[in-house]
Amino acid sequence: MADWARRLGLSREALINSARTAVATVASLLLARSLKLPEFYWAPISTIVILLSTINPLTLAWQRFAGTALGAALGALIATFFSSNWIVYGAGIFACGIVCSFLRVGSAYRFAAITLSIVLLVAHERAPWIVASHRFVEVSLGIAVALLAAEVWRVPGAKAG
Repeated sequence: MADWARRLGLSREALINSARTAVATVASLLLARSLKLPEFYWAPISTIVILLSTINPLTLAWQRFAGTALGAALGALIATFFSSNWIVYGAGIFACGIVCSFLRVGSAYRFAAITLSIVLLVAHERAPWIVASHRFVEVSLGIAVALLAAEVWRVPGAKAG
């Protein structure tokens, strides 16, 4: 790498990681759009979360997948029977933590709480179960693309997934 690039703080690893992330997020975006997912942007966001984490991509993908599934299901269940308000929302966040702990997936709690928040707090025109299933598919697509990118396009110097 050129001396000027090193002086700017650029490394081969940074260039490769940036290129891999850009390609993977665009692939997620295009796949989600081609599937006509209503909130397609969750796919590339999930890809970014997985690829740019300091945690092993496979570990983080499992946490995000489990948390998203749990948060989507719990959010849809709550939204089916209760109107969204601060008490219902707080109880839902509490329930996410308890269920994650009970299922021994406590590390997925943050993702469950985020997904539950989206399902309960963002105004949607569709039924809660449809919104929840869309969120799950959008996030899962992003996770899958990130795992594929991490496997086939390894960054030198990065931990193996």
